[in-house]
Amino acid sequence: MSYPAQKYNKQFGNAGHQPPPAPHNYPPPQGDYKPPSGGHSSYGTYAPPPGPPPSQGSYPPPLGPPPPRDGYAPPPYPPPQSSYVPPSYPPKQAVYAPPPYPPTQAHYPPPTNPPHKVEQTFSHTEVKYDLSYERPPLPPRNHQYQLPPGPPPNSYTQRPINGYAPQLSNCTGRKRALLIGINYFGTPFELKGCINDVDNIKNFLIELYNFRKEDMVILTDDQTDPKNIPNKENILKAMRWLVHDARPNDSFFFHYSGHGGQAPDLDGDEDDGYDETIMPLDFQKNGQIIDDTMHDIMVRPLPPGVRLTAIFDSCHSGTALDLPYIYSTHGKVKEPNLLSEGSNAIMNAGMSYLRGDFGGIKTSLISLGKKATSGKSISAKNKIQKSSPADVIMLSGCKDGQTSADTNEAGVNTGAMSYALIKTLRANKNISYQQMLNSVRDVLSAKYSQKPQLSASHEMDMNLMFII
Repeated sequence: MSYPAQKYNKQFGNAGHQPPPAPHNYPPPQGDYKPPSGGHSSYGTYAPPPGPPPSQGSYPPPLGPPPPRDGYAPPPYPPPQSSYVPPSYPPKQAVYAPPPYPPTQAHYPPPTNPPHKVEQTFSHTEVKYDLSYERPPLPPRNHQYQLPPGPPPNSYTQRPINGYAPQLSNCTGRKRALLIGINYFGTPFELKGCINDVDNIKNFLIELYNFRKEDMVILTDDQTDPKNIPNKENILKAMRWLVHDARPNDSFFFHYSGHGGQAPDLDGDEDDGYDETIMPLDFQKNGQIIDDTMHDIMVRPLPPGVRLTAIFDSCHSGTALDLPYIYSTHGKVKEPNLLSEGSNAIMNAGMSYLRGDFGGIKTSLISLGKKATSGKSISAKNKIQKSSPADVIMLSGCKDGQTSADTNEAGVNTGAMSYALIKTLRANKNISYQQMLNSVRDVLSAKYSQKPQLSASHEMDMNLMFII
């Protein structure tokens, strides 16, 4: 029995993986051409069109009115307002000052030839991780919030968060999506199904939830347009684009398929002592993106009534967006299990000892000490500091301490969790959050040990209908 590759587990056990055979000229034209679902094995001759190639998503979104969809003509985007001037890209924000756009690609030019195997040898001691990052200044807790006129009909009858009642989104407003898939071509960390995941999720959103391709930004490492390469700069820029000018009942969708990891927690908001991360294409040079940064960009600024649905098909992704309410398959909020987590810390320390990783032993024991002294205080603190009145829902590929499989289903390379989510909702989109979580887990349990987690920015009723 063959085992699926893992989407990164700090030890990079797949260093011996052989890259796919070099295809013909690469990538295929963007246009109406859709690459074969089985991967990147047979592209035809590609003659680049004059001028910059069309991008999957546009910066900024097109100003003209979109074509009618299913008999319904949505309002022009952005909708005209008497006092509103559409922001240039990237949107101007009081607290974020992104670098000029498009980014310069001096040290990371897009490939002009088919990806090839990099003739280098990596070992666990040779790979250096740049875990440094610049966390932007946090906006005040009431940043951009506006009290709705009167009690909204879909508000929760629970304690306010920062003076605002958590408000569900009807998902009837504008729809935007940011889809990221990284195969890491020609590196020891190469994956096979992440770009396919993006293509499958894109079609899934268009066919089932009335998203438009024009309202999507797609970052994959098979593109030639520099602004569509999933390096760290482009990913952070696109995250800001996704949630800019958020308004009640908007529906934003984020999907990431690629490597995930963990980095030492520097601000004491993690029960296990580690921040969860995602790994851009240039993570070895420019560092990983940690959960605190993603929360600050995509969750903190959102006002009540805005939906953000986030999907992380990556390793160690259980709390990748730092949402404080994690729900069980029984629809109840999970509380820290100190006995179980303490056992995991001791086991991790033992595994580090067997590998000769004495730094890992120290980190695991420090984590255990934090749990013993803090009890449930970190979880309680996060419910105060990381809650949001916006309607933010996240589904992870696995728990924080697990890996997510990069596998093959029905002859197609794919991420196991992305496959399970699409299969569940194509079979029945009219299900509750609890039913959706249980169904995704059931699909995966037949072949995989990973357990997806559902988390939210506020307390929620898991019996409500799952919508996007």
